[in-house]
Amino acid sequence: MELKFKVSAHIARPVHDVFEAVANPQNLSQYFTTGGAKGRLELGATVTWDFHDFPGAFPVDVIEVEQDRRIVLRWEANEGGPADGDAVTAGAGYKTQVTMTFAPLEDGRTLVTIAEEGWRESPTGLAASYGNCQGWAQMLCALKAWIEYGINLREGMYR
Repeated sequence: MELKFKVSAHIARPVHDVFEAVANPQNLSQYFTTGGAKGRLELGATVTWDFHDFPGAFPVDVIEVEQDRRIVLRWEANEGGPADGDAVTAGAGYKTQVTMTFAPLEDGRTLVTIAEEGWRESPTGLAASYGNCQGWAQMLCALKAWIEYGINLREGMYR
């Protein structure tokens, strides 16, 4: 059994605008990284993301970028967390891979798909994958609300 998942959302904006909402740290900090994002998502960069619900900046390695089409990231697996009721175990000793794709649709919208894989096949790996699946689904909802309506869904949610 390989632990992986995929979540998707239709965003009513052109693909370039949606891509920039993710790649640009000032934009990402407006709706997702509640503690801030530092560094643009570009090939070879290591950026940091901070979240009020999981304090402490997470380093994120950018391993592939195709402008307006695809971003591939690797970051430290954190086992435990909200899915199993425990605190997050920082630094599980391995990384997972996140692949974001941005597909333009005929009606001018963008299909964003986020897939993550690479957890250890263990109870804590499974719990971590569930937690991250929840987080990425929330990210897509927050992206949609922010870019389409100017609403920050995560404001005040975690503190």
